[in-house]
Amino acid sequence: MRIHPIFLTALLIASPASAQGTNNPFEKPIAATDGVIVVEFVEFATIPDIGGEAPRMMTMVDEPGTKRLFVSTMRGPIFSLSYDGKTVMPYLDVNAPEWGVPVQSKGTERGVQSIAFHPQFTQRGARGYGRFYTYTDTSNMTPKADFLPSGDPHTHDLVLLEWTAKNPVAGRYDGGVPRELFRVAHPYPNHNGGMIGFNPLTPPRDPDFGLLYVGSADGGSGGDPFNHAQNLASVFGKILRIDPLGTNSANGQYGIPASNPFVKKAGALGEIYAYGLRNPQRFSWDAKNGRMLVADIGQNIVEKISLVTAGANLGWNKWEGSFTYGSREVGTANQRGDAAVTYPVAEFDHSDPLLRRPAITGVYAYREGAMKQLHNTLIFGDNPSGEIFYVSADDLPKGGQDPIRRILFNDKGASKTLLQLIQEKNTAQGKTPAARADLRLAVGPQGQMFVMNKRDGIIRLLVP
Repeated sequence: MRIHPIFLTALLIASPASAQGTNNPFEKPIAATDGVIVVEFVEFATIPDIGGEAPRMMTMVDEPGTKRLFVSTMRGPIFSLSYDGKTVMPYLDVNAPEWGVPVQSKGTERGVQSIAFHPQFTQRGARGYGRFYTYTDTSNMTPKADFLPSGDPHTHDLVLLEWTAKNPVAGRYDGGVPRELFRVAHPYPNHNGGMIGFNPLTPPRDPDFGLLYVGSADGGSGGDPFNHAQNLASVFGKILRIDPLGTNSANGQYGIPASNPFVKKAGALGEIYAYGLRNPQRFSWDAKNGRMLVADIGQNIVEKISLVTAGANLGWNKWEGSFTYGSREVGTANQRGDAAVTYPVAEFDHSDPLLRRPAITGVYAYREGAMKQLHNTLIFGDNPSGEIFYVSADDLPKGGQDPIRRILFNDKGASKTLLQLIQEKNTAQGKTPAARADLRLAVGPQGQMFVMNKRDGIIRLLVP
């Protein structure tokens, strides 16, 4: 969902970008055939339908201590998968009544947003033993929220929960009710949470070890009407970094690392790691150099991939990608003109003929694994169309879409998009072919690259 109809007023009153505005900043389309990498794939696993509909798969995480993959779905069920994909088991239903966290999953953007396992999940005696985390939209708005938007209304809450399994290797979750770390009151039903995750590259003695990164979108509507993203006193439009096992937060339920960039800045939230984001759906770390990257969904014109550093301002809502923001247009007069802003390494616009109402997703630097033709590429994609793209991970572009190339699937000798595969699978399932893919990417052990979606229940694995 790009913009909810009730939010059009906010967009209509937004100021124009500049006299030199455009809704098509990249007039040269993404190359349809030049530089295409065609990959082989297998259908690795199937997640069962939920309520008669395809599971809305959102995230997959590798838990190496138990040699399992975990897949979260937006309606609440979380599944465990064996490393060979042959065993798929229900692990936990966040929406089950006994937990008291009714999942708000109406529409396309709300639900269980993400899941993350503490790096000490299977280390008996460690503080993180048995602990994992969910980031969930809920219709239960009775408890007092820790963070509020800068205005009305109030459509739902977003809660970060800690679950503690008694036996981490058990087939199903065997612990008690989750502990609430924090709660955010959301003003609109779009632009909710994003991804949560621990940096998998940090060794146990590293100061970053065990710190949880939390994506927090700008609160929704369109254009960030409350100017949350640039406001360092607001939790919205940020990437946060917290210690889930600490206690020095305002509510005493988590810790704020002393090394966070705004801890000593008056009036700023100490939880903030980076700001100026619109809808940070996915982030990851490059195994070769440790750099953090984020896929941030744009407004009406530009989707972007950016590097993230401590204290970085990624520009929103003053900038949309490399351009000054202006609702239905972006300004071209002063591209990448503010030295204090971190601009994208790759971006594409909404007018490209390959795409349909774009929303970026990804993003992974492919450094190892069996797919040698993908080595040293940065892989990301477009959520609705299911298009998968790459650029060089060693020679990162300085914005724009000209360096972007496609990844297609080899299906019995024919090169196909993910959406084509989904539509054919839907037909075989006796269902109406999907109009959109809702792509999600994930990585597994030994650099495996998985491709998920919300339309056919199939997890596809790229293979040599």
